[in-house]
Amino acid sequence: MRIRDAEDADLEAIRRIYNHAVAHTTAIWNEVIVDLDDRRRWAAARRALGYPILVAEIDGAVAGYGSFGDFRAFDGYRHTCEHSVYVDDRFHRRGAARALVVELEARAISLGKHAMIAGIEAGNAASIALHSTLGFVEVGRLPQVGRKFDRWLDLVFMEKILTA
Repeated sequence: MRIRDAEDADLEAIRRIYNHAVAHTTAIWNEVIVDLDDRRRWAAARRALGYPILVAEIDGAVAGYGSFGDFRAFDGYRHTCEHSVYVDDRFHRRGAARALVVELEARAISLGKHAMIAGIEAGNAASIALHSTLGFVEVGRLPQVGRKFDRWLDLVFMEKILTA
């Protein structure tokens, strides 16, 4: 496995992984399938802020991707970021999510971030377990703040302090 910065040529694979999560999971609380232009705008916005977009490559294929952005849009939160990681179903349980989170942490530290947040749908036991093993702790649970697939969703916030 190789973790690297995403290139424009990776955006189609990122779009495919994103759209699968939109259509079939509660990992993303959006309901609209996006086109390649949407992912181009998303990538440009992340890059304009100096934030990374990483891909995990396995056997020459994009197995997953991750990025982070501002936690909240107020000055006092500038040292806190929130990350997102998504892995293609064909590559689950091969370490891509873990490797992406670890590299995102390193990138966040290099950009002066102090804390990293993960917002996880409460029923996503695998993601909660992964983040726990990486040192994230649950700091909040918001019942029924989201809705998808005709049901209410709970949001778990997990946090990791990155720097002393």
